[in-house]
Amino acid sequence: MPSGTRRLKFLSIGECMVELSGGGEGLLRMGFAGDTLNTAWYARARLGDDWDVAYFTAVGDDRYSRAMLEFLDENGIATDLVQVIPGKRPGLYIIHQEQGDRHFTYWRDSSAARLLADDAEHLLNATAKADAIYFSGITLAILKPARRTELLAVLDGARENGAMIAFDPNIRPALWPDVAAMRQIITEAASISSIVLPTFTDDAPFFGDRSPEQTISRYLEAGAREVVVKNGPNPVHVSTGHISVFLSVEEVDHVVDATGAGDAFNGAYIAARLQGEAPETAARAGSRLAAKVIRHQGALVLDS
Repeated sequence: MPSGTRRLKFLSIGECMVELSGGGEGLLRMGFAGDTLNTAWYARARLGDDWDVAYFTAVGDDRYSRAMLEFLDENGIATDLVQVIPGKRPGLYIIHQEQGDRHFTYWRDSSAARLLADDAEHLLNATAKADAIYFSGITLAILKPARRTELLAVLDGARENGAMIAFDPNIRPALWPDVAAMRQIITEAASISSIVLPTFTDDAPFFGDRSPEQTISRYLEAGAREVVVKNGPNPVHVSTGHISVFLSVEEVDHVVDATGAGDAFNGAYIAARLQGEAPETAARAGSRLAAKVIRHQGALVLDS
């Protein structure tokens, strides 16, 4: 990059958690993951050297929070905007196998990340310096109602100032007080987003969508400029309101672990769009990366 050229910044906002998963012989292996971290990880892998990738969250002052920050720094995800809250801890979850499928048990009620939007001035300063910002329905679900409103207002201002705002509804009803509130807030988030990246099977039961086309129409009507509907092994549907594209995804004979596939798609898609690629090309890049990720164990694949 030429001397004096301003570096661009991709900012991901959300919760990184301590992950415990099977390590063999009844042992558990510790790692770090979370939907917005996973997307930042894959965006970092696909964006050029002219981009910085940063994570915005809150952590505690314990050894596991410190280890988490070291992990992010070591993998090229900047942590200078992360808030350290004394006495708090990161959220934790355990992955366990049951009847051949993965299940998750969470401990996140007192997670430091629930306070990530409490410092309004810090939030505003951090987003004002970003060229692209990513957040999810989980980001919103863990916040207090007033803080959700604050975050959405700040992101709306960032979009008006030229930042690309990307949002995955990533619906987790257990995190919301009720379905009505969940639908309302997710629709508000879509209204201030440049790109919305829902998963059809997540959205359909709660919004009544009968097809991916209905999901697209609903988010475009809400105010999103571009909608990309993921649908497992079924085609990806992309629409900007002016053009619509339907793409078959790469077939995978043996799925090892589907964790993080949607996050990987999001990271690759957003990175491609930020680098000037057309929606169709970006969707192909996302589908290829998701197909690669599900052939490996874990949400974060190093060679991505």
